[in-house]
Amino acid sequence: MTINPDQIAEMDRTSVLHPFTQLKDFASGKIGDPTIVETGKGIRIQDAHGRQLIDGFAGLYCVNIGYGRAEVAEAISRQAYRLAYYHTYAAHTTDELAILSDRLVKMAPGKMSKIFYGMSGSDANETQAKLVWYYSNLRGKPNKKKIISRERGYHGCSVISGSMTGMSFYQDHMDLPRAGILHTGAPHFYWGAQAGETELEFSKRRADELEALILREDPDTIGAFIAEPVLGTGGITPPPQGYWEEVQKILKKYDILLIADEVITGFGRTGSMFGSQHYGIEPDLITVAKGLTSAYFPLSGAIVSEKVYEVMEEGADRVGSFSHGYTYSGHPIGAAAANAVLDIVEKEDLPGNARAVGSYFQAQLKAKFTQLPIVGEVRGVGLMGAIEFVADRERKTRFAPGLTVGARISKAARSGGLIARAMPHGDILGLAPPLVTTKEEVDEIVAIAESAARSVMDELIKAGEKI
Repeated sequence: MTINPDQIAEMDRTSVLHPFTQLKDFASGKIGDPTIVETGKGIRIQDAHGRQLIDGFAGLYCVNIGYGRAEVAEAISRQAYRLAYYHTYAAHTTDELAILSDRLVKMAPGKMSKIFYGMSGSDANETQAKLVWYYSNLRGKPNKKKIISRERGYHGCSVISGSMTGMSFYQDHMDLPRAGILHTGAPHFYWGAQAGETELEFSKRRADELEALILREDPDTIGAFIAEPVLGTGGITPPPQGYWEEVQKILKKYDILLIADEVITGFGRTGSMFGSQHYGIEPDLITVAKGLTSAYFPLSGAIVSEKVYEVMEEGADRVGSFSHGYTYSGHPIGAAAANAVLDIVEKEDLPGNARAVGSYFQAQLKAKFTQLPIVGEVRGVGLMGAIEFVADRERKTRFAPGLTVGARISKAARSGGLIARAMPHGDILGLAPPLVTTKEEVDEIVAIAESAARSVMDELIKAGEKI
């Protein structure tokens, strides 16, 4: 029986609840049929109608090794034939899991000890919150439970991870954020700096604001600070000069754990294996997912430092077993996929490629976009970059929201054969291609993005918008 694309689209429309989709518009067909993705190779995907698209966002920042890597498919197949599943409760394990865990603990920045596995970045950050609370309880500090995140930080969509996410539209109508989660200012120099302020001065002010929040709440109630080394969904925004140095001083001063959310930046995207290494961050807990398996299989991890684990082990005689886990924690197929992916990351030096090709990528973005009158800022690091569009670059005036400039540019790019993301919190075009991207492919990506931006700029001028 052959099912054609129109039938698949109808089945999907009537049965799938899609994330981040306008439900009524999709159900009525107003926003068209779903894109049925059938195959992928390298940095390109192909839909059911045979159209190829450059995936300039690596899925959701995750397909780092590119599509169609037979090595990973074969590793998954071998493991599935040998042992498709066993749990990790009560000290059960598999060889792939033990090898992967040893590898990650040694690879991760800082002094790490153990890793707990889940299926997504969201559930890994739920685990991190529970670890913070558990750690404080075992230390005899039951009030030291609040977690500080940042405005525009993204940490997931589950209950606590969604509360830690610093964007209200992820929380509206969902009864989030929950109590005990606080937010401090975003480290975005372009929009946040005061007149005449240097990056170092801005970073110091953000750290001072963090300290003021801690003192206002009482340091004995603050358990942890969670942050991405580079803001991802909040606008692909690298930290300003001196930011991480200043923030870490404050956290150490008040005995506050640092959770580095490396879901996006882990495994090479910044040009270093981890974003923490790139920016001199010394985390107590590390969250990984996405690039861990290059999204070939759902797998995430909460990596625990020696400092935190020692307290957990010392408390075991008093509290008994560590009572946290999922049916699929440490899934053997996920572990096999992760080992195969990390083999590729290391063998092909994908952090090095992200560094070298990423440098070219950043230069090309600046060369093609900086002089456009509707561009306020071009920013990025490694193989992640963003272009922020504004109505008046001299006055830093945003476009009226109703013009949906960022979304229109993203749509125009897609028409030109490039998937690029319209980012929230402004008119921003985000790019994060796979880490296997070449300089020639960067040229393709940037050319399509530039053409899309210029076409929308021309539309705005014709419509009488002042630019």
